[in-house]
Amino acid sequence: MDTTYLSTTRDVYKEAALHPQQGLCCTTAPVWQLPELAIPKKMLAMNYGCGSTVHPRDLAGSPTVLYVGVGGGMEVLQFAYFTRRAGAVIGLDVVDEMLAACRTNLREAELQNPWFKSSFVDLRRGDALNLPVADGAVDVAAQNCLFNIFRDHDLERALSEIYRVLKPHGRLILSDPVCESHMPERLRNDERLRALCLTGAIPLDAYVKCLTDTGFGTVEVRAKRPYRVLSPRHYPTDRLIVIESVEICAIKDPMPADGPCVFTGRTAIFHGDADYFDDQKGHFLTRNQPLAVCDKTARALAALGRDDIHLSGSTWFYDGGGCC
Repeated sequence: MDTTYLSTTRDVYKEAALHPQQGLCCTTAPVWQLPELAIPKKMLAMNYGCGSTVHPRDLAGSPTVLYVGVGGGMEVLQFAYFTRRAGAVIGLDVVDEMLAACRTNLREAELQNPWFKSSFVDLRRGDALNLPVADGAVDVAAQNCLFNIFRDHDLERALSEIYRVLKPHGRLILSDPVCESHMPERLRNDERLRALCLTGAIPLDAYVKCLTDTGFGTVEVRAKRPYRVLSPRHYPTDRLIVIESVEICAIKDPMPADGPCVFTGRTAIFHGDADYFDDQKGHFLTRNQPLAVCDKTARALAALGRDDIHLSGSTWFYDGGGCC
């Protein structure tokens, strides 16, 4: 398979490691403000992502975390804040200069944070397409604004590698750009624009299908926000192209017989005369109490044709407590 286009990506991020570029990416989520966590200024300037992959509810029990594409190290530091043991966070990057910059930033973080030790983070040179990690070795894997750079066959390979190294019920937390508009081929094939996370974005439904085709039985779309626009004023396109940032958790659950559970922020509310509604398939709705439902359950409830169940549309916000 042809991966020569990725050499441009390595060049872009080599330059970004040697000369931090605060405007290279545009994080759509606020930086965590946590007690006794100080983030070095250079690390903040090298926060090359489009959202956040660090969520406390994914990190109970001091899990082993794999972070692919370390950047300046901000998110590996945030993960270490929750794990606090040697080697609990494995940070990978294919760019030597980025690994060196991350090591420097982590040493500075050690000076600013009495609780932190650089040994909490195991930095390794590694490729997302061939992870130097054993099968079933990690509880949580994360990537921020990296996989959108890959072409279809390489995205499939990267996801299959993540799936391989996760334990059963392990979680892939990702933040990536998506785009519902057609991306002209001249933009999609521009290696530099692709490396800048602008033109490799695919529609959200296609991204979710990639995840479920890989084998993830549960997918949570936790957030979707405006990210960038490609304007005809500045790019070779005859119309405005809107790019959004999504945060997704894909869980290595067994695949249900009737297909994956994909949560996009839909809610069911029963408002009938009875105290509750039970569909006899594991979904129990107490009268006038909201229940987060996956898209599959929402479709099944809608098919009942009842006038006493309200179903919301997708809100693209999901924080747990769902039907499955």
